[in-house]
Amino acid sequence: MVGLIATSRSPPVVCRIASCLRLSSSARRQVFSCRPPPPMEDVKLSKGLVWLLRHNAVKEGLIIDAEGYVDVNEVLKHRIFKKKCNIDDIKNIVENNDKQRFKLRNNPNTNQLQIKATQGHSLKSVGTSGLEPILKADDIHVIHGTYFDAWPKIKLSGLSRMNRNHIHFTTSPPKCNHVISGMRTSSQIYIYIDVDKAILGGIKFFKSENGVILSPGNDQGFIEKKYFSKVVSASHNLFLAY
Repeated sequence: MVGLIATSRSPPVVCRIASCLRLSSSARRQVFSCRPPPPMEDVKLSKGLVWLLRHNAVKEGLIIDAEGYVDVNEVLKHRIFKKKCNIDDIKNIVENNDKQRFKLRNNPNTNQLQIKATQGHSLKSVGTSGLEPILKADDIHVIHGTYFDAWPKIKLSGLSRMNRNHIHFTTSPPKCNHVISGMRTSSQIYIYIDVDKAILGGIKFFKSENGVILSPGNDQGFIEKKYFSKVVSASHNLFLAY
């Protein structure tokens, strides 16, 4: 293998790639993601909200309804947010989050301002009442993005929802400088699903309010590879055997 060495005369992209080779896989994904990172304080707040609203609201003693909504006042009292942010900070995150991960509403009964994560939950108490059922493909693509290190296991067992309620999909591959919900821009493999065939096989699909396609998979939480329509390499658009 030929090494890549960056010098002071190297083009910027070469310097970027050479530096990237020394980074962790997660850091490399950010470098090649085609967009600048958001301000660090926004990142911390967004990650904190994801941690709480998607996975830990019940464990942390918050009241969360079947759609995933929690009172904003209760969120601000939580130990990781208390005296560190306010309602305006929450509103700013919801409004400016590039993947529209959160949604605000006034509770129809109490008029309290509430927030929810639009998808990605592992909390079993959060159901599908806030999701739009998909009953047929209607000429849309349903695509899951993944990485080469995960591919051997997927090729053997199919896609797994793992500890989440749903497997996540998008309707089109990401493009540079275009943020897309449901798939990381750094995905190396695109798995296309034959939605009509899967629905006939008893697999349910839903669409979240931020446009992510979701499926719980079968009773074991898998979408088997018999429901794959094609698998392609993201960088070279080459078909992969499965």
